[in-house]
Amino acid sequence: MADAALRLTALAQELLGEPLPVRIRAWDGSEAGPPGAPVLVIRNRRALRRLLWKPGELGLARAWVAGEIDIEGDLYEALDLMAGLIWERGDDVGFGVQALRDPRVRAAGKELLRLAGPWPAPPPPPEEVRRRSGPLHTKRRDKEAISHHYDVGNDFYELVLGPSMVYSCAYWQDGGTLESAQRDKLDLVCRKLALKEGDRLLDVGCGWGSMAIHAAREYGARVTGVTLSIEQAAYARKRIADEGLTDRVEIRVQDYRDVRDGPYDAISSIGMAEHVGSVRYREYADDLYALLKPGGRLLNHQIGRRPEKDESAYEIDAFIDAYVFPDGELAPVGRTLATLEEAGFEARDVEVLREHYALTLRRWVANLEQGWERALKMVSPGRARVWRLYMAASALSFERNRIGVNQILAVRPREDGSSRMPLRARAWKADATG
Repeated sequence: MADAALRLTALAQELLGEPLPVRIRAWDGSEAGPPGAPVLVIRNRRALRRLLWKPGELGLARAWVAGEIDIEGDLYEALDLMAGLIWERGDDVGFGVQALRDPRVRAAGKELLRLAGPWPAPPPPPEEVRRRSGPLHTKRRDKEAISHHYDVGNDFYELVLGPSMVYSCAYWQDGGTLESAQRDKLDLVCRKLALKEGDRLLDVGCGWGSMAIHAAREYGARVTGVTLSIEQAAYARKRIADEGLTDRVEIRVQDYRDVRDGPYDAISSIGMAEHVGSVRYREYADDLYALLKPGGRLLNHQIGRRPEKDESAYEIDAFIDAYVFPDGELAPVGRTLATLEEAGFEARDVEVLREHYALTLRRWVANLEQGWERALKMVSPGRARVWRLYMAASALSFERNRIGVNQILAVRPREDGSSRMPLRARAWKADATG
């Protein structure tokens, strides 16, 4: 079989009705496709069997994680060229009952079967989340999901995130480094919350402690950080001890639903609400409202998706759910705002940081690519490949406005209805109490 690439490009054009925008290099050494384009390398016929069993994104993801396909050339360019096929049409190009009624599809399916080689389909790569049971977003299931994503080794996160150890969108101002942009983001959050000496701050989903440390060190806040990740908590506690802040910062391995020691002056929730899920989002808003004192502020920093024309048709991204954030779910910013207001909050400000996250992700991808050999000593090759694909594809999603990220500043009104917020919009100063 010395012409596999040519046969595959012909099949793709037959099924898609248009030429593939990338070149193909097949396992037999053959190549076909537009000259000078990024090259989709198919190292093993098993990749085709995965696509036959799971047409679309999940089949491609399994082949990528297993190392059966790769990209030569610019990864961003290749993903951009294939975006319409993967995200918009990939799941429609299959061999279900309806499709098989088309003689053209049946003929293509038979040819793919010949190229794919012996059945059955290979098992999913070990990095894939195994079968989950029980209702969504119970405390047990959420803890398992968080562990899958965050307990993969703090040294790996250090390589990807850099010294700041902040795993959320940075705030870019006139260039600067990733570390300075993350510091500016943390400071922006503290200013929006109007933190001052002695204020009690609850940091929900505190990660490796960066927000807690910044708020305590720079603003004198007394901070409680909660996370479900044991590895994150251990890392954060060591950092806090090294900074001499153990009298001001407490890190707990605790579900936010179990926090009972309010009221707090302020709450920060940075990149955590994506894990909550639509079935629990009103509960999340109610719990945070109850933990704030009247006049207290909430800063909710959250990735959001574009609304669907038919919201009932929304489906969680198959690759993200299987390999990155199990049970994670994105909501449109309008729904998030409505839910916070239904819980009693007054929304005071929304800031869109979509382009900032694209820049942040590109820096993380660069860190991973530059430290690739080190990364392979820390995690499996499959896990490293998951992260490279997930972050690069996410950067493009932010750039193309498929998803966004928003900071919502909300306040729990006082009994008389007042907020004590400054009259001048976005007067984010530490002493701006109104």
